[in-house]
Amino acid sequence: MPRPYLKLGEILVKEGIVTQAQLEEVIKVQAKEGGRLGELLLRLGFATEEDVVVALGKQLGLPYVSMGSGLLKPVTDQNLDLLISKEFAIKNAVLPLSKNLNSLTCALTDPLDVILIDNLSKVTNCEINPVIATKTEILKAIEEFYGKRDILKAAVKESYAMTEEFETSVEFEAEELSIDRLIARAEEAPVVKLVDLIIKQAIDERASDIHIEPFKSKISLRYRIDGVLHEIPPPAKHLQLPIVSRIKILSKLDIAEKRLPQDGGFSVRFEGRTIDLRISVMPTIYGEKIVMRILDKEGVSMDLAAMGFLSSQLELFRRAIRAPYGLIFMTGPTGSGKSTSLYAALSEIKSPTKNIVTVEDPVEYHIEGINQVQIKPEIGLTFASALRSFLRQDPDIMMVGEVRDLETAQICVRSALTGHLVLSTLHTNDAPSAVTRLIDIGVEPYLLMPSLVLIVAQRLVRRLCPDCKEAYEPSQEERERFNFHSDLIYRAKGCDKCNHIGYKKRTCIAEVLYVDDEIREHITSGVNAQQIKKIAISQGMQTLHESGLKKVEEGTTSLEEALSATIGVE
Repeated sequence: MPRPYLKLGEILVKEGIVTQAQLEEVIKVQAKEGGRLGELLLRLGFATEEDVVVALGKQLGLPYVSMGSGLLKPVTDQNLDLLISKEFAIKNAVLPLSKNLNSLTCALTDPLDVILIDNLSKVTNCEINPVIATKTEILKAIEEFYGKRDILKAAVKESYAMTEEFETSVEFEAEELSIDRLIARAEEAPVVKLVDLIIKQAIDERASDIHIEPFKSKISLRYRIDGVLHEIPPPAKHLQLPIVSRIKILSKLDIAEKRLPQDGGFSVRFEGRTIDLRISVMPTIYGEKIVMRILDKEGVSMDLAAMGFLSSQLELFRRAIRAPYGLIFMTGPTGSGKSTSLYAALSEIKSPTKNIVTVEDPVEYHIEGINQVQIKPEIGLTFASALRSFLRQDPDIMMVGEVRDLETAQICVRSALTGHLVLSTLHTNDAPSAVTRLIDIGVEPYLLMPSLVLIVAQRLVRRLCPDCKEAYEPSQEERERFNFHSDLIYRAKGCDKCNHIGYKKRTCIAEVLYVDDEIREHITSGVNAQQIKKIAISQGMQTLHESGLKKVEEGTTSLEEALSATIGVE
């Protein structure tokens, strides 16, 4: 049976938005002055813009979308901004949302405007599938969609439209360009502007790394945001050499050297703060790939309490870093936040009464009041040689970027035994494995036993966006397998505030092994990592897996994210 057709006013009365008396008043005004019912309702203050649009959607049987629901968000990988220009979108209050074959879904304020829909169809060569939204939200979403990357996109388009003077063949002409010509091209306005905008947008989007990768017929541009790489519209292929040269010039690298890897760096000023960029250049078969690590000290919390440790873990960590001497290790894979946690620990315990020195490769963040040394193996300044010199500098606390060999490990252990607090990192999957790793590289158990104080294994997981995370009941199987006590846990959904990813920023999950007398006895007796782990768990240590599940129950992260970070360490 067909649905009875209701007029707009009837729907508003039925929904309780306006009264019958108000509707009749509006109809009288309409009879005298003309105009559309919805506009008159707004003018007289009887209904809001959203009330009218929702009712219109119900009248026409069209979906209502809004920024709050996350549905008024264009798909980012379909080049929708090329189908409908920003100027056309603003002028007509229309926003393209997605394209499926020849059907284009667009948000409109007035789906009855057949002339606009016909023009849209001609402009895009698509059939238009309309949905309805308020004009205010459409204009806001247009600014969000077109404006956020407008400047960079314009520069990228400009790079494709540049004259043939700049076009070179990767196979032939690129190798024939003189150094003077490369420098000249790298300093030209479009190239300078592009590199500046690529860096600026990466900082705006909280990226930790920028990847510029050459392929046979294109350049790939990607940002790593919260540990995940995202593709960005890349510049034209013929700007590959000038872009690489520009970055090399800024980093004071040799632009003539294309056969060997190079490392460098430079700093930029952004919104009143200084941000360091660490540059790595790697030769590939299609040219040089560049990775820029963004080191924004003000964008990274140096507060140990804000790292994400559970309260019991934080208590053990703080007890260890306040010990007068001993050895503390952070373990985990590259990119797990080990160095950041050590910096946070040093920031918490630094004091005018303590002499703190660090040796790092490289020095990532500069901390006021701490003496930091960058190793330079090419001139003999290694971790081991720096540590030997440190002992003549009257240190109270020493931080070693990484224990890579027996000599460095032995100096760390002996320093801890002679009254110094030593903090360092190792690459192991969990905390107990650090003990066996040190013994395997040659550290004597009888030296390790009295010096070791704490081992922390760490991973980073993405935080669920607090504005859109979605609660759901875990299945019976999940309850039994993961021993959930909460009735509800959360999963990612996606909204405007998190760029429809569902996650925003990261937090750590950890396994904190405090080395007490019982564990020290087992170190000297030669037990393996699994046996140490069993003892630590019996004493109350929460494993990485358990720490991750705790974050899931707290609603901080999703089950999928926690499991992906703890694969192989259950």
